[in-house]
Amino acid sequence: MPSEKILSKKQEIVNELAEKMQSSVAGVLVDYKGITVEEDTKLRNKFREAGVEYRVVKNTLTRFAAEKIGFDFGDVLNGTTALAISSEDPVAPAKIVAEFAKTKESYVIKSGFLEGKVISVDEIKALSKIPSREGLIAQVLYGFNAPLTKFAYAINAIKEQLENSESAEVTE
Repeated sequence: MPSEKILSKKQEIVNELAEKMQSSVAGVLVDYKGITVEEDTKLRNKFREAGVEYRVVKNTLTRFAAEKIGFDFGDVLNGTTALAISSEDPVAPAKIVAEFAKTKESYVIKSGFLEGKVISVDEIKALSKIPSREGLIAQVLYGFNAPLTKFAYAINAIKEQLENSESAEVTE
């Protein structure tokens, strides 16, 4: 039987993990076995750059935290498990994990969650194909800007045609 001190420490970890998972817009659970320290360091740097928290988690504590917030990950919480969560960009964890999983066969996506609901591996892979938040914003802005740009080019072309026709009339 664990001591009261150890038990309270574990409850604290479960509460913290549950709070992080609940306040995050998205997260992905992965089996990270078989990656080297160098690969892990590069992966952690990518997560850090994207504002994603990535950490190894104990399955039992993760299960308790998930149950606390109403997530049911089924039987995926076994073996080695790491959790990548983002509080801002729902696409970033899935995109980074899926990209790395393509290059490393032993790095397996287990499950995930998106805006308070557990999602499947297929949904995570589909989510990873969506452009990032910044990419979507850029596409929307381009969509707004393109008609104005085309209009400006058309006005400029008309102006140049008028100038060319006036200079042709003057020389005749």
